[in-house]
Amino acid sequence: MSEAILIKPASKVSIIIRCHNEEQHIGRLLTGILRQTINPIEIIIVDSGSTDATLAIASRYPAKTFLIQPEDFSFGRSLNLGCRNATGEFLVIASAHVYPVYDNWLQTLLAPFTDPQVALVYGKQRGNETTHYSEQQIFAHWFPDHSNLWQNHPFCNNANAAIRRPLWEQLPYDETLTGLEDLDWANRAMQLGHHIAYAAEAEIIHVHNETPARIYNRYRREAIALKRIFSHEHFYFSNFLSLFLSNVTSDYYHARRDRQLRNNLLDIPLFRLMQFWGTYRGFKQTGPMNDQIRQTFYYPRGFSQAMDKIPAQNGGQIIDYSHLPYKDNSLG
Repeated sequence: MSEAILIKPASKVSIIIRCHNEEQHIGRLLTGILRQTINPIEIIIVDSGSTDATLAIASRYPAKTFLIQPEDFSFGRSLNLGCRNATGEFLVIASAHVYPVYDNWLQTLLAPFTDPQVALVYGKQRGNETTHYSEQQIFAHWFPDHSNLWQNHPFCNNANAAIRRPLWEQLPYDETLTGLEDLDWANRAMQLGHHIAYAAEAEIIHVHNETPARIYNRYRREAIALKRIFSHEHFYFSNFLSLFLSNVTSDYYHARRDRQLRNNLLDIPLFRLMQFWGTYRGFKQTGPMNDQIRQTFYYPRGFSQAMDKIPAQNGGQIIDYSHLPYKDNSLG
């Protein structure tokens, strides 16, 4: 993707960051934002009751902070709060525990908006050295190395995404969902005739190092939301068994090829067990499911090696995070 959208002074970019106790990560993200090739950038932080140094670290950067009480939190509600207080024509959404790889992250993320039918763009995600191996396989499956500027299904992810503010004013996020507010928003936008774009060059590192209990809770929560969004979904116990076994098999294949099998022999089945048992417990509902969404969310990464070697032609400069401007705990 070589064409970049022209950001005029009147069309400011706003970045909305949801956070809660992110002292180990927030400084790195904010540093990466300030080193982007696009300016001006408005930074909006929505904090849901941090008790660590998150807000103290954020105060050292040019960001506006808005607070939401933990008991009032939902993913959609926090996003709507940030969007209401943003002034940009384009609203970039980033998790507090991600950081951009290149200095043209925003430029490449916003480039597909040259097409007026694009409602949402989401970018590539990769893990770091602490990421579970199975989660790395999920990232590789969900966020391939080749872009898709006319995606025909609503899968997306708000850890690294951008939307048009006028369309958000028409379609605010659903504040009642327990997760997947991004997929729900994309689905409603597509029903209005818009489409979704995936920009592989807009790469971030997503730091996930969850305990088994948190993995289970995340997938259970997302399954509850998914069956709300698509009313005829199902996930039977047979689906749990088949997808658990097929994903473990796929992960073992890739881990052996990557020479990481010994270090992940037990972690792989534990992660997949929590993923699919959480999904099964969250569903408990019968009916047909959209096959494209099923393929994206649940089916394992393929065994083809050719796809693994398609490079992402970014062209930007890699951001050096070895010397952050402030001494804090954000390196994690």
